[in-house]
Amino acid sequence: MRPTDWVPVVAAVVRRGDGRVLLAQRPSGAHAGLWEFPGGKVEPGETPEQALARELWEELGIGVEVGEVLATVEHRYPHIAIRMTAYACRLVEGEPRGLHGQAVAWASPVEMSRYPMPEADVPIARLVAAGAPSPP
Repeated sequence: MRPTDWVPVVAAVVRRGDGRVLLAQRPSGAHAGLWEFPGGKVEPGETPEQALARELWEELGIGVEVGEVLATVEHRYPHIAIRMTAYACRLVEGEPRGLHGQAVAWASPVEMSRYPMPEADVPIARLVAAGAPSPP
């Protein structure tokens, strides 16, 4: 697959003060019912950081401060090949709620293994469980 064929996707690792991490359940379509780190596709003309802030506002009604890159994962699904970059994010506005009918959860790093996830999210969950940094 050529590098230009990879679809750029961003994901947020948002932690609360108690160490719990925000997860959102996909409501429909590909991976319906699976839990993921919230985010989405980067649209033409926007930076990954802008895309992540936009997606979290549109999907969950929250404002975040986008921090450092935690990981980049490339994964080929049957219908799409994604290059997902996960960022440490700090919640600065709102309380997460599924604006498109999706459930949200705050999971401890240990509990994350109980949430079925799309394959691309699994390495990020492992990184978080191993103690990846969170923003100040």
